[in-house]
Amino acid sequence: MTSETITAAAAGTWKLGDLTVNRIGFGAMRLPQNGEAFGDGTPSDRGRAIAVLRRAVELGVNHIDTAAFYFSSLRSANELINRALAPYPDDLVIATKVWPGRDPSGKWWWATPEQLRGQVEENLRQLGRDHLDVVNLRIPSGRVTGSIAEHFGALAELREAGLVRHLGLSNATPAHLAEARSIAPVVCVQNPYGLGLRPDDLVLPRTCAEQDIAFVPFFAIAGVGREAGTSGADSEEVVAVARAHRATAAQVRLAWTLQQGPNVLAIPGTGDPDHLADNVAAGALRLSREELTRLGSAPRSGA
Repeated sequence: MTSETITAAAAGTWKLGDLTVNRIGFGAMRLPQNGEAFGDGTPSDRGRAIAVLRRAVELGVNHIDTAAFYFSSLRSANELINRALAPYPDDLVIATKVWPGRDPSGKWWWATPEQLRGQVEENLRQLGRDHLDVVNLRIPSGRVTGSIAEHFGALAELREAGLVRHLGLSNATPAHLAEARSIAPVVCVQNPYGLGLRPDDLVLPRTCAEQDIAFVPFFAIAGVGREAGTSGADSEEVVAVARAHRATAAQVRLAWTLQQGPNVLAIPGTGDPDHLADNVAAGALRLSREELTRLGSAPRSGA
């Protein structure tokens, strides 16, 4: 499929609270370096990264996902966004994440509730903003059954103070969502989801739909490759559907994701301008019911 004239508007829109965004956005995780995110890859080309961000906005992307812990030895995703896009377009929504952090050596650490304000202020400083549009509480994998009330409550206080406009969750369970909503409104949930990486429990995506909460899958293209990126080993079903539409396998994966519900957003990331245009164009790809069924029964990657 051609991607020359297709913009992010082709995917339709959804609201993050009172902020309307096109359903296909951009994830900044891969911008700071080449190769695996958080790995030992070389820093990305600064000019190219800035050009990709500016091109994304030209193509109608108005939802960018980032974090202060997205950095390499020489590049910071937040600072690249600031350099490329400030002064920011009025309709641009920037979502970030807190709770995990990385020291200058790249070593991970987890914030206490009292330290979340410092993480929020770090994002504000790097992005050059006086408030953050959306802050997602990124929940540790080891907290599957634990309470998040103290951490989410601390973010709710920052929301009341005007530093944060809207709150969301990342890597959450249905119990986390229920607990968070008892404290403050939740506008989105970011979880791994997609062809080849679909949760066994579909309760959370359905709950989000019922409550008009945006469900924002990550690794929709990478699948089980996660931070390392796609393995390039797509199933026969994905390849066949891509061939029928003269599309790429990645575009089929994104189209499948977006067609899981009107509240489902996508935030594919890339440092390649051509891949960016392809990702945005996937918002115009419509799969038939038969194709969706065929893909839904496709074996998981690595299975």
